[in-house]
Amino acid sequence: MTQEELLAQIYKKDSNAFNTLYNMYSKSLYGVIFNLLKNKEEAEDVLQEVFVKIWKNVDSYNESKGRFFTWILNIARNAAIDRLRSKDHTKNLKNLSVDNFVHILDHNATVVNRIDAIGIREFVKKLKPVCVRIIELLFFKGYTQQEASDELAMPLGTVKTQNRTCIKDLRNILEV
Repeated sequence: MTQEELLAQIYKKDSNAFNTLYNMYSKSLYGVIFNLLKNKEEAEDVLQEVFVKIWKNVDSYNESKGRFFTWILNIARNAAIDRLRSKDHTKNLKNLSVDNFVHILDHNATVVNRIDAIGIREFVKKLKPVCVRIIELLFFKGYTQQEASDELAMPLGTVKTQNRTCIKDLRNILEV
């Protein structure tokens, strides 16, 4: 099934299309979410929320603004960042036992391998060093643009401009 056919079925709210959508993208989205949250249960919970958002808001997807995968990836990333900033997440972090840290470290290595397996990091590595650092902070670590600005000791406007340029460069690499 092509992505266009899948989207047509999703717009019609075909339940089989939801299953196909989940099977195609759940592992990639989970990897991004877990990479930010570092907690299996929370990542699974956010993943469910993400698929509900995708399903309910698919009409807001605009093909002329970018690829479908990029759109759903942004939904996943934003949902994970929202969870990170929530009070519940902060409380959960305070309650983690030492045993959980071993699991987190083991599982995190698997997630990093999954991200590497889908090749995202390899494409990012082809960018200039400032782009690698900005994308790492904003997309892989979930920093806000202001936090990235502080970390890089770079004006906020420069981070925003560099981010747009870096994403454009990454798109160009992916289109080749």
